[in-house]
Amino acid sequence: MNMKNQYALITGATSGIGYELAKIFAKNGYDLVIVARNYDELKKKAAELKSFGVNVITIAKNLFNQEDAYSLYSELKLNGISPEILVNDAGQGVYGKFQETDIHREVDIINLNIVSVIILTKLFLKDRLQKGSGRILNLASIASKAPGPWHSVYHGTKAFVLSWSEAIREELKDSGITVTALLPGPTDTDFFNKADMNESKILDDPDNLASPEDVAMDGFNALMKGEDKVISGLKNKLSVAMTNITTDQMAAHRMSEMQKPSSENKNN
Repeated sequence: MNMKNQYALITGATSGIGYELAKIFAKNGYDLVIVARNYDELKKKAAELKSFGVNVITIAKNLFNQEDAYSLYSELKLNGISPEILVNDAGQGVYGKFQETDIHREVDIINLNIVSVIILTKLFLKDRLQKGSGRILNLASIASKAPGPWHSVYHGTKAFVLSWSEAIREELKDSGITVTALLPGPTDTDFFNKADMNESKILDDPDNLASPEDVAMDGFNALMKGEDKVISGLKNKLSVAMTNITTDQMAAHRMSEMQKPSSENKNN
């Protein structure tokens, strides 16, 4: 199947799962539009991705800012590019008790994890509906399935992404456009560092972390098959199954035990 001139638009494409997805799309012959905040980092990753023999367009945008989400699509339109695939990967968390965390950072995270995602998806759909084809991959998380003490806003944003993805998938079922949610568990990326989460008990055991390559491959395969969602990794499938059979209160307690700082012992 010749992908010539089929573009995949990937946010958060310079590191972690987004970068691994970009590599998989490039290996499969897709041209790329990669988006991230850091221009130098984009240029560096673009050079690596071009070695697969595909076209790579870099667009530096700060998706904490909704204007940047809109202008991203205006720039694509000006260049006559209509991505066939949209990967909403960019996302961040902030770690700590809600009463103590920085509200400005949390509003930024809601803008990045939710607002920019719905704007880009809306613009993608306006562009693709008349063409009758397209695929959307939204990064949810196993966090979307359970409340997350110590990580409450992040879990809330991912619950939104999953619920909304399932809803628009149903609306789009006769349109030729599919919507797939990818639900990784803890993955070996810069996520924890950015979330100031290096204290979390999750990181005590390196075996708790999946490889971003494996997660990206699960997401790519589910997207290409048009599946509605995929939980990446057996451990995470089990964890979600557990969550599904317990009360939200129990699930929140279990998550709290997993995520709280190692220094918070039982006596606190």
